[in-house]
Amino acid sequence: MKISLQQARRIAINAQLLDGRTKIRRGKEGVAQTIEKLGYIQIDTISVIERAHNHTLWTRRPDFAPKMLHDLQTGDRRIFEYWGHAASYLPMTDYRFYLPRMRGFLEPHQKWEKQRLEKYGHMMKPVLQQIRDEGPLSSKDFAPPANAKRGTWWDWRPAKVALELLFWRGELMITERRNFHRIYDLTERVLPEGTDTGLPDDDELGQFLVRRALSAYGVARASEIREHIRGTDKKIIIKALHNMVNAGEVTEVSVGRLKNNEYFGLTDRLEASTRLRKTSPRLHLLSPFDNLIIQRERIKLLFEFDYTIECYVPAPKRKFGYFVLPILWGEEFAGRLDPKADRKAKTLLIRNLVLEDGFSDYDAFLPSLAAKLWDMARFNGCKEIRIEKTSPVVIKKGLSSQIIRARP
Repeated sequence: MKISLQQARRIAINAQLLDGRTKIRRGKEGVAQTIEKLGYIQIDTISVIERAHNHTLWTRRPDFAPKMLHDLQTGDRRIFEYWGHAASYLPMTDYRFYLPRMRGFLEPHQKWEKQRLEKYGHMMKPVLQQIRDEGPLSSKDFAPPANAKRGTWWDWRPAKVALELLFWRGELMITERRNFHRIYDLTERVLPEGTDTGLPDDDELGQFLVRRALSAYGVARASEIREHIRGTDKKIIIKALHNMVNAGEVTEVSVGRLKNNEYFGLTDRLEASTRLRKTSPRLHLLSPFDNLIIQRERIKLLFEFDYTIECYVPAPKRKFGYFVLPILWGEEFAGRLDPKADRKAKTLLIRNLVLEDGFSDYDAFLPSLAAKLWDMARFNGCKEIRIEKTSPVVIKKGLSSQIIRARP
């Protein structure tokens, strides 16, 4: 199948639930549906604004509140934590497909994993027994060794390493988070009754990962499918992809005039997806860990948007700011915004706003951006917005005026 670059963008945005076409229920059920549709929501610790997992869900569900995520994990058991693309919230219905990775940690191959097992493996049995006896515990509930010097937690808290090893192996699960701290419990006390724990074979696992990726991306290259959820060896995924193409479940797709042009899509969804028509642009301020843009090379190819998160870059070398958010405007990226929630002053600071070269749709864009900034301010517990810097400079006055006009 041949599609245009614009069609590919439209399909990708639709698959990521960002165009408003997909009807999802409000409240907690809508949050669960969103996680099930995307396959995972990445967890991150950075809190300059609301953490990435909350931000990503709020982007798609404006009525989202962090308590919904807590309840889905702790009360309803609709989701669980494990390694997806990275540390992630995952649908509980997918649990069995993570068992092969858990089994892989029983005899680790990576040097780093082997070193931890050799150094701290002796702690696993007593840590597991303490949780069995006392119930759910956090790493803080385990005292460091006597006379230990405080350094990194790897050095001075062996029980923490043991907890992680047991979690990786699937012997422990995260039963909840309290103030973002993990609380561990025995897997048999966390898994809902009736959860399928049948170990998938390689073919079944590979097909699951291909379907998960293509459902979330719409169209994707083989490398992007492999990176969506890092659940197995790439050879297993490539074999599954090949077999699914031969069976007609997956269709090969060429996109416009892109050089790296071997894309794939789920056959039963491609025909409907290619009939999508352009709609009025929606504006989204995406987390750096948002599912749409987490694979930077993919976004660079499909959207011609070169994005890097700069919080890991030394300050003098940053081009745009510490925690820059991509601004999605309809079917293009219009710019980047560097925010900070000053929670003490209840003010959302816009440290820097930079629009892409050639972007000039100010009349429609600025009112939408102002409204979205107020939405973000409320989501971060802020009552004021302050703009520090914009590029081009001339938009600062217009945006400030729109912010005043849109004030709730």
